[in-house]
Amino acid sequence: MKIADINLGDRPVMLAPMEDVTDQSFRLICKELGTDMVYTEFVSADALIRNIAATTRKLSIAPAERPAAIQIYGREVEPMVEAAKIVEEAKPDILDLNFGCPVKKVAGKGAGAGLLRDIPKMLEITRAVVNAVKLPVTVKTRLGWDHNSKIIVELAEQLQDCGIQAITVHGRTRSQLYTGEADWETIARVKENPRLTIPVIGNGDITTPERLVEAFDRYGVDGVMVGRAAIGNPWIFSDMKQTLLHGKVEHPLTLADKFAILRRQISESVDRIDEYRGILHIRRHLAVCSLFKGIPNFRDTRVAMLRADTLDSLWAILDDIENRILPAYLEQQNQH
Repeated sequence: MKIADINLGDRPVMLAPMEDVTDQSFRLICKELGTDMVYTEFVSADALIRNIAATTRKLSIAPAERPAAIQIYGREVEPMVEAAKIVEEAKPDILDLNFGCPVKKVAGKGAGAGLLRDIPKMLEITRAVVNAVKLPVTVKTRLGWDHNSKIIVELAEQLQDCGIQAITVHGRTRSQLYTGEADWETIARVKENPRLTIPVIGNGDITTPERLVEAFDRYGVDGVMVGRAAIGNPWIFSDMKQTLLHGKVEHPLTLADKFAILRRQISESVDRIDEYRGILHIRRHLAVCSLFKGIPNFRDTRVAMLRADTLDSLWAILDDIENRILPAYLEQQNQH
């Protein structure tokens, strides 16, 4: 699959842009574990043109994580064009336009998925941004605003006519947020449209290597984007790439490997911010980390882990989980 001149290989797997998740450390870890392309946290066009420090920091891309896309969102043409020009100076490989974020503070103000209620404005923004930069421009969006307006097949074609180089479709409407199941049948219809020549990337509920393979084999998409399933679980990319290449996970990461990755995430978060806020930032990953799923009587340990506010206390809890709690649980499982 190619986006403009960027060759992502056969059946590429992408890391989705996620606020407070896909910082540079997490992107690099996912890249090392097998993802073919990464996206930054989404960037507010308005904040970018006001030169807000926390926003401009999101534009930093390390050589090792390329190819990488920077994603921007906004509701007006001029700020989006101005922001696109600022992004271009940061030299990402791709500029992505967020027309899919469903959260109220974005969509409710007419940006992100809010533009699914104003298609002329969405197309105007897209045309203007494509004409303003030399970067390949792509779009991430949803099926439509609600069940009665699943317009994505026609919309993808209109966006292609505006000059975008690829489209990512999340298989839900804005009204669904993240409830229900992603509708991959409609994503497949986007891909099957003979007038659509740009790559179609599918997104939504890709939580296992098996679902990834199904997305390619059954629904025919060019690429697949993985979002929430990677939070607290970046090693999913290793399993996915091995399954794509060999039909199975030939070399599963050990528990020690996974704990080492988790500790690296925590350390890099602290190094990047500071001890207290770095730990706060990583709690979202700890809260859903796949290492801890299914452990009985884990509640007190989990609460202590998510309340820990120093590295020493957090390391002590993780050491106890890795060396005592988890081995005891696994031994019990093996006896059954």
